[in-house]
Amino acid sequence: MKKDITMRKNTFVKGALITTIGIVLTKILGIVYVIPFHAIIGDEGGALYGYAYTIYLFFLSICSAGIPLAISKIVSEYQTLGYMKAKKRVFVIGKKISFVLGILCFLIAALFAPFLAKWILGDVVGGNSVEDVTFVIRVISTAFLVGPVLSVYRGYFEGHRFMSPPSISQVLEQLFRVCIIIFGSYITLHMFHLSLSNVVGVALFGATIGALVSYFYLLDKYLKNRSRFQEKVRDVNEPLITDKMIFQKIIIYAIPFIMIDFFKSVYNYVDMVSVVKGLVDEAGYSAVDAETVYSIFSTWAQKFNMIISAVSTGIIVSLIPNLTESIVKKDQAEINQKIGLSISMLLFFIIPITFGICFLSKPIWVLFYGQSTYGPSVLSYYIFVGLMVSLFTTVVTVLQTLKDYKNVFICLLVGVLIKIIFNHSFLHSFYILGLPAYYGFITATVLGYFVSFLLCLMILNRKYQVSYEKVLKSFVDILVGAFLMIIVLMIVRLVVPVVSTTRWVNAFIILLYAAVGVVVYFAYAIFSNLTKNIFGNHFFKSVLQIFIRK
Repeated sequence: MKKDITMRKNTFVKGALITTIGIVLTKILGIVYVIPFHAIIGDEGGALYGYAYTIYLFFLSICSAGIPLAISKIVSEYQTLGYMKAKKRVFVIGKKISFVLGILCFLIAALFAPFLAKWILGDVVGGNSVEDVTFVIRVISTAFLVGPVLSVYRGYFEGHRFMSPPSISQVLEQLFRVCIIIFGSYITLHMFHLSLSNVVGVALFGATIGALVSYFYLLDKYLKNRSRFQEKVRDVNEPLITDKMIFQKIIIYAIPFIMIDFFKSVYNYVDMVSVVKGLVDEAGYSAVDAETVYSIFSTWAQKFNMIISAVSTGIIVSLIPNLTESIVKKDQAEINQKIGLSISMLLFFIIPITFGICFLSKPIWVLFYGQSTYGPSVLSYYIFVGLMVSLFTTVVTVLQTLKDYKNVFICLLVGVLIKIIFNHSFLHSFYILGLPAYYGFITATVLGYFVSFLLCLMILNRKYQVSYEKVLKSFVDILVGAFLMIIVLMIVRLVVPVVSTTRWVNAFIILLYAAVGVVVYFAYAIFSNLTKNIFGNHFFKSVLQIFIRK
C-alpha cells in the first residue's frame, strides 16, 4: 500500500523547498487575479482594498501570526523529547487561545471601524469616503473568526515536519479567495450594479471563504491521519506539564513572532497615514494621484513583493522545527550549519528574482495593470523592499528561535524608528532633487529593514558564533550570477524591445526574458558549483521528488 505523499516527513532542505513552492504558487495565484481585478475596481478601488487589507494584516499579526510558529516550535521540541501527551495538549490549548483572540479581533475591528477609517483618511477629500472605508474594514474582519484556528492546524502539521498538507491548504485558500475576488466583484458590479465599496467588500470576503475551505481540508487531513502524529521518538518518563505551563509557553513563544509581524505592520501604517497626506501637502500631488500612488504601494506593487517574501516564509516554516530540534539536542555545529544554509538558500532565490522584476518592471506593469504614470517607476524600486523584508524576517526569526527576545525587540525597534525618522525628510530630499517624491518613502523602508538585518547578523555572529564564511562565498557567486543574467538580458534588449504598447505582447516579452534569465543564472550556478555548495549533489532530484509520487 502506497503511503500518502502529503503526510510524509521531510528533511530540512526538502521541507523548505516544498513549503516554498507551495507558498510561491499561492502568491502567483495572488498576482494573476490582479489583472481582471484591477480592470474592475481601478486605482480608487485598489486604495480602498489596500486600506482594509492593511488593517486586516495588522490584526492578523496579533491574533494568529505568532501562534502557528509557536505551536510548530513547541511541538517539535516535545516531539524531540518524547513528550507525547504534552504535545497533544499543546494543540488543544493553541486552538482555544486562537479562537478567543480571533473573536476579540473581530469585535474590535468591527466596532472601531469608523474610528479607524477617520484615522486613515484624515482631512483628505476627493477620494474614498469614511463610510466606504468603515464598510470594507467590517467585511474583512469576518476572516478573524476562521484564520487564527486555521493557523494552529498549520503549525501542528509543520511542527511534525509534515510540510505538504499546510502548503496544499494555502494553495486551496488562495484559489478559492481568487475565485471570489474575480467572479464576485465582477457579478456585483456588472450584474447587480452596486457601488464600488460593495464590489471591494465582496472581494475582501474572499479571504473568509478561502480560510474556511483551507480549514476543512486540514481538519480532514488531521482526522484521517491522527495516528501519524503519535509516533514516539523514544520512550521517556514524561514529566508533569500542566495546562497552565503549556499556555504560558505558547504565549511566551508567540509574542516575539507577533512582535515581528506587528513591527512589520508599523512600516505599512506609517505609509498609510503619510503617503497620501505627504504627497498632497508637500509635493503638490492631487488627492487622486496621491491615492493612486498609495494603491500601488499597498495593493498592486505589493503583489510582486509577495513572491519574494514567499521564499523566506517557506524557508522559515521548515527552519523553525528543524532548528528547534538542534537546539534541544544542543548541537552547536548543526545549529550554525542550518542558519547559514537558510540564509544561503534565501539569497540564491530572491536576488535573481528581485533583479529580474526590477529589469522587467515596465512590461510587467503594462501586462497586469495597463499603462500607468507611476506604476513601473514604483515597482522597479519597491521590489527591493521585498528583498530586505525577506532577509530581515529570516534572520530575526532565527534570533527568536534562539530565545533572544531582547535583541529581537531591539532590532525591530531600531528599524521602525529609522523608518519614522527618515520618512518625512527623505520625501523632501527626493522632491528637492527632482526625483519622484514617493521614492523617499521607499528608501526609508529599505534603510530601516537593512539596518535591522545587519544588527541581527552582528548579534548572531558575536553572541552565538555563527560564521558567515560559506554564506559570503555563496553570496558572491549569487551576485555574479545575477549580474551576468542582467548583462545578457541587456544584450537581448538590443534585439527584442523590453516593453510593448500592446498589453498581451508583453506576456511574450516577459516569458522570453524570464526563460533567458533562468537559463543563464542556473547555468552559472551549476558551472560554479553554487547549487552543489548550497543544496548538495541532488538539488534537481530533490525538486523532482516533490512532484513525483513514489
